[in-house]
Amino acid sequence: GRRIRKGAKMTYTTTYHSPLGIITLASDGEYLTGLWFNDQKYFGSTLTHNSIDKELPIFIQTKAWLDIYFNGEIPTFLPPLRYNTTVFREMVWNILLTIPYGTVITYKDIAQEIAKQTGQKSMSAQAIGGAVGHNPISLIIPCHRVVGTSGSLTGYAGGLNRKNELLQREKVNMTNLFVPSKKNL
Repeated sequence: GRRIRKGAKMTYTTTYHSPLGIITLASDGEYLTGLWFNDQKYFGSTLTHNSIDKELPIFIQTKAWLDIYFNGEIPTFLPPLRYNTTVFREMVWNILLTIPYGTVITYKDIAQEIAKQTGQKSMSAQAIGGAVGHNPISLIIPCHRVVGTSGSLTGYAGGLNRKNELLQREKVNMTNLFVPSKKNL
């Protein structure tokens, strides 16, 4: 196979034009390492200074996933993902990967699951919120499917209107969900 020199931290990027705005994809050459809406919070958190714009097999695969998703269908595969992060964030992101298309869970649900996995009595929903918010691979790791216990579409790095739109695209039952008013944020 191809050999990559250790320590050579090269990042490759490309863009994808989605119905909800331009998306930047990032890769280490083999795995998908980032996917952000261009105006979102923590944009480019995994990018290195020397990134090259280049079309790679991983990007072709990810764009195929995005095409299926934005067509209103459920992708049946996952591009290979890589994240260099804390054990805690990785646990949270792995739970996000299990949330089925068209459903939502709460930060509290995730907190209870992490507490169970780590043998703790409880876990702070705020800590979960921080980990969810720093997810570097939007959409594919579906952080938009996490809502507040009250049904509030709180805290989406890509913006609450976009989160609302993504959930509607997935035909989530929006009856008990709402965009919080400015004064409640």
